[in-house]
Amino acid sequence: MSDAYFTPPLFIQEKNEQDINLALTPWFCNTLNGPTWVAEPPPEIVRVEAAPTNPEIAMGTPYVVADIVKVTPNPPYGTETQLGFSAAEVVFEPFWATPAIAAAFGATLIQPGQAIQVSSPVSPLQYVEYDYGVFAGHWSPYQGTGNTLLTVSCTDLEHHDFPHVFASTDPLQPLVVSVGRYWPEQSIIRVADLWVKQGDALYIPPKPALPNQVCLDLHNNRNSALACWGNIQQNSITTHTLLQQNNGYFYWYWNALATVHNRPVMPG
Repeated sequence: MSDAYFTPPLFIQEKNEQDINLALTPWFCNTLNGPTWVAEPPPEIVRVEAAPTNPEIAMGTPYVVADIVKVTPNPPYGTETQLGFSAAEVVFEPFWATPAIAAAFGATLIQPGQAIQVSSPVSPLQYVEYDYGVFAGHWSPYQGTGNTLLTVSCTDLEHHDFPHVFASTDPLQPLVVSVGRYWPEQSIIRVADLWVKQGDALYIPPKPALPNQVCLDLHNNRNSALACWGNIQQNSITTHTLLQQNNGYFYWYWNALATVHNRPVMPG
């Protein structure tokens, strides 16, 4: 009897990296031929402003944060906060990303033909092309499970000092970015999946830890390839991300309960 093994599933693979100097090319320009970084957008491109944060806007599935289980400093990488939810499972409400829905979680939707000026208190930044596998979210950095492929995906959200751009650049599938809005004083968090149509992008400005914030806008993109579930021909997607590759300090908020992710209804 011969031994047979499954091909190891793709987790996350970096394909190309480009340094971005915001002093020279501060504009993320989403042209009809794809995204690029420019000193000034051409005249036919519409310039958009970053969406303001309105803490009174509440979208996504709500959960009571029953307690702060543990706060764990993890220098030099960041601080981990384990949240206790009053729930048996955590359902991320699925939405197709629109300007209003993105703004409800502190993000700005950049559609083809639009551009946004990006600023950052930290540098340098990198614009990286990745392949994300369908199982990338089935890993936990918090529970002592190492690099085990897990049967569940936990809630794992973050904010940080550097800006993000998540560009939906796969030729066949949309990009999925998991998001949350957390009101610490109310002990309420709302969670959702933003499905970003091909050609669109999300801009998330720097979100440092500030005192007395009414709400925290959180995100994570490890479930980027959710659109591939059920597709036996494709088990990963290509995407482009602006981030600080090295020396970034993160604020992670997580919960160990199993999460549920579904596809939103197709837009009309």
